[in-house]
Amino acid sequence: MNRHWNSYLNQSLSRREMLRVSSTGFGALAFAGLAAEGKDSPLSVKAPHFTPKAKRVIFLFMHGGPSQVDTYDWKPLLKRDHGKPLPFAKRKVVSAETFNLMQSPWSFKQYGQSGAWVSELFPETAKMVDDLCFIKSMWGSNSRHGGALLELHTGSDTFVRPAMGSWITYGLGTENQSMPGFVTICPTQSHGGANNFGSAFLPAPYAGTAIGSVGIAAKDARIPFISNRETPRDIQRMEIDYAQQINRKQLESTGPDRALEGRIESFELAFRMQSEAPELQTIDGESDATKKLYGIDDPMCEDFARQCLMARRLSEKGVRFVQVSHTYKWDQHADLKRDHAQNAREVDKPIAGLLQDLKARGLLKDTLVLWGGEFGRTPTAQAADGRDHNPEAFTMWMAGGGVKAGLSYGETDDYGYYSVVNKVHFHDLHATMLHLLGMDHLKLTYRYAGRDFRLTDVHGHVVKDIIA
Repeated sequence: MNRHWNSYLNQSLSRREMLRVSSTGFGALAFAGLAAEGKDSPLSVKAPHFTPKAKRVIFLFMHGGPSQVDTYDWKPLLKRDHGKPLPFAKRKVVSAETFNLMQSPWSFKQYGQSGAWVSELFPETAKMVDDLCFIKSMWGSNSRHGGALLELHTGSDTFVRPAMGSWITYGLGTENQSMPGFVTICPTQSHGGANNFGSAFLPAPYAGTAIGSVGIAAKDARIPFISNRETPRDIQRMEIDYAQQINRKQLESTGPDRALEGRIESFELAFRMQSEAPELQTIDGESDATKKLYGIDDPMCEDFARQCLMARRLSEKGVRFVQVSHTYKWDQHADLKRDHAQNAREVDKPIAGLLQDLKARGLLKDTLVLWGGEFGRTPTAQAADGRDHNPEAFTMWMAGGGVKAGLSYGETDDYGYYSVVNKVHFHDLHATMLHLLGMDHLKLTYRYAGRDFRLTDVHGHVVKDIIA
């Protein structure tokens, strides 16, 4: 060990000093970890409540709110009545006034044996419709990005609550003890930021570990400080053991300390991750054919393609919940035709490539893929060429993981303004996702501040009709 480290071994250190010296290279991983030596890891695999249909989740998050009536919810009356007033009451103004009905700039066609309607925005994903389960009657409670993102990710638009990935890893653990159970690739830093992947009152190991962030190109996104070429692993182990000894002694004297317990656990996982994470973070070993399948050879979609390929690699290696984010691009209050077209171009081929790759590898059957944003858009125009936020109606889709393939579930009204048939709230989506993973959302609870909490709070119903 070096002289700087030895000088600290002979001192009585405060926790602040100890963490300052020992956590270099590991603090960034404090959202993931293993338990103290000699105990089971908090992320150890746990038995589900009943036989699951899915083992893992990949969430493809379209931040900003894609327009349902321009993507997957075909409304012929919207085209017929273009320029006319909406024939029923609008919801109250969200961002600014909306005007008359505006037809979609894109044509729709039916695809596959299921005959699902898809706009020309998604020609590659359209080829996969017989593997998709569309939920066309989604709705949420909040019309603002921040509240809606939190409701989608955590079940609450009002309070800081654990993210759905945290609840899932809390309930099931993870299949790879050398990796975090919950990873988010290039997550947003706005509209709730880290609260969208934090563990809140759940123990720290269940929080999401970020790889990169918005503004960082996917090719440069890395878990920081994961490789240490200067210090041999046996010396690292000695350093960590000493730090852990002091931290545990501190716990004995102070009693429970969630922050310190989380850091103890993070050190252990950080050490173990050195053997697996660096290899998982590079796609150099992937074939040219696979890279082309995702669209990595296309500058327009290369960035999101890398995220999707990384999601497959992490899922294949046992990470329980992986999120990739197309951030923050789908909020078209104006310039809908230009920007929605570019957004779709960036994600369409990578999404189709991910589905094809998972299917070819036999992973789609027990991997639940979820696509969607925090709300939809109004069928009425805003500005010259835009649509306002609309939490009353939007489309999300699932694939694999025990859902009925080739199904379109639920309906909106004739213009796509309100969900009206078989409405599915975020709480219902969460309950259904947990069910597919073998968990009863009513039983997945955590006691905090004198009450039992759950992802769905006091709400939520499993949407049984979409389960295969």
